Amino acid sequence: MKVVLSRKGFDNQYGGQPSPIMPDGTLLSFPIPAKNEKVKFSDIYYDGKSYLDIIKELNKSPQIKDDYACHLDPDIRFINERNIKNWRPLFGQASSALGHLDKQEVGIGDVFLFFGSFRKTEIHNNKLQYIKTDQEVHLIYAFLQVGKIYRNTFPDCILYHSHTAENFNNNTNNAIFESAERLSFINGVKGADNLKFHKKLVLTKSGYSKSKWELPDIFKDLNISYHTEKSFKGDYFQSAAKGQEFVISDGDKLIPWMTEMIKYIP
Repeated sequence: MKVVLSRKGFDNQYGGQPSPIMPDGTLLSFPIPAKNEKVKFSDIYYDGKSYLDIIKELNKSPQIKDDYACHLDPDIRFINERNIKNWRPLFGQASSALGHLDKQEVGIGDVFLFFGSFRKTEIHNNKLQYIKTDQEVHLIYAFLQVGKIYRNTFPDCILYHSHTAENFNNNTNNAIFESAERLSFINGVKGADNLKFHKKLVLTKSGYSKSKWELPDIFKDLNISYHTEKSFKGDYFQSAAKGQEFVISDGDKLIPWMTEMIKYIP
């Protein structure tokens, strides 16, 4: 089994603000803005409020404008307002990023752990706001174990996903990963889901910048793409600035670690 640490969602470059850790612990990853997409930030909802409204509530001068579309990928959180029949969790990748996954031989049975930039929020004067004293961190917010892989030709049942659109389908290197029905290494757990905040999900070492991680010692014995043994500094792991996916080839060794994290499914 390979384990893939996959960077997704808002950050300072894409979106201009961190995704929120909601007051109830929900990890609400904001999808990155994108042109030539059908889904707008105003089309997707959490708890009765559009993502656009949540973004504007958190940021008085957001980069995201009212008509902006987004790249809703990975598509793991079920959203009633989309009215999709037979929805299932999907993740798409293309071009050089997919080339990296192919070079690392990522396939069926492998696990994506999605991480992004997050910050805690609170309700103040009936409005959602970032907690000023809380630092922005990298944390793992969702997972998907691969059950099927589609390349360039896609069945009708997944044509709602953005990687089936013309701008992606004209790319000769384009794929969609569909989740397995159940995890292979934890009985009774869905093959993909969102997680709820817990300190075990935080990658960033406390008090350090978000790209400096605190990882279990087992990681020192693993091969992580885009990284070398020099990535392990004296008291932290320096995660690479480049690359969307960091592939760990001997991921079976991480099953106990992943099992601890996946306990925090909402």
